[in-house]
Amino acid sequence: MEILRQLENQEVLVIGDVMLDRYLTGAVSRISPEAPVPVVLQHAVEDRLGGAANVALNIRALGSTAVLCSVVGRDADGETFGRLLPENGISAEGIIYSGERVTTVKTRVVGNSQQMLRIDREHTHDLSAEETADFLKNVMRLLDERNIRVAILQDYNKGVLTPALIRTLINTFQKRNILTAVDPKKDNFFAYKGADLFKPNLKEIRDSAPFPVEPTLDSLQRASHFLRETLENRFTMITLSEKGLFLDEPAGEGRIFPTVPRNISDVSGAGDTVVSVAALGLAAGLDTAVIAALSNLAGGQVCEFPGVVPVRRDILAAELNQWLSQNALL
Repeated sequence: MEILRQLENQEVLVIGDVMLDRYLTGAVSRISPEAPVPVVLQHAVEDRLGGAANVALNIRALGSTAVLCSVVGRDADGETFGRLLPENGISAEGIIYSGERVTTVKTRVVGNSQQMLRIDREHTHDLSAEETADFLKNVMRLLDERNIRVAILQDYNKGVLTPALIRTLINTFQKRNILTAVDPKKDNFFAYKGADLFKPNLKEIRDSAPFPVEPTLDSLQRASHFLRETLENRFTMITLSEKGLFLDEPAGEGRIFPTVPRNISDVSGAGDTVVSVAALGLAAGLDTAVIAALSNLAGGQVCEFPGVVPVRRDILAAELNQWLSQNALL
């Protein structure tokens, strides 16, 4: 499909917190005699790339190259993470291994296809001065070596992206004419001044705006104006869960794009997919309505599959064709 082909062959810098999404799956047939909890008879253990690494997977799934930059622990889970990258077609050259941190792991216990428990192992303190210097040096080297079109800052508040580092990165991208897309979290929400695309979800904007925000056009437009005055961003994209997605651009009023009816299995990783597609669309110069529709369709698609998964291009192409025909843009 012509529109999806425009998303191909771009080099995208992905910076942020990475993690392993670990799934312990099994069967439940009884309650423990030790406590009123189910007993899961373990059948399998699976590790998947998560966080900013899932953004990289989405970029690759759409035919572009993700240059992933992050910090993981010098531990067994860090080794697993490093092994999974080339297995999934992603270079590990932007990954720094630290002896001062543990690799973030989110372990989900799934019994009878139902998630029953999640256990997180992580460090969330900021990178040290030495780690930050090494990290920034590595990013600058990659910028010199690669033809980066757009950078995605994927923040999970695990310590890789700090306010000082964010300012340095955005200033660098502006000087190099590299577009910046941001998926923020609360701690650094207002640190991303000058980003091109700012993509919070509804909860994040509600937690950060000094006034109530509702999933209505007028309320979201007010929130977008507040963000633009504060951050000087060009585009505001707010994901609205089952209500869809809101996009506001500099010229014109915002618009809500409703969701397509779906059988929801797991919402994990949907935000990663949305920002990936939006960043590629922005770099490709697509019409903003098409960018919003693509992002909305892709984010909804991954919710139909269990666990954290990247977008499937074939499904996205079919759904986009249907959306285009219904909206008279063919």
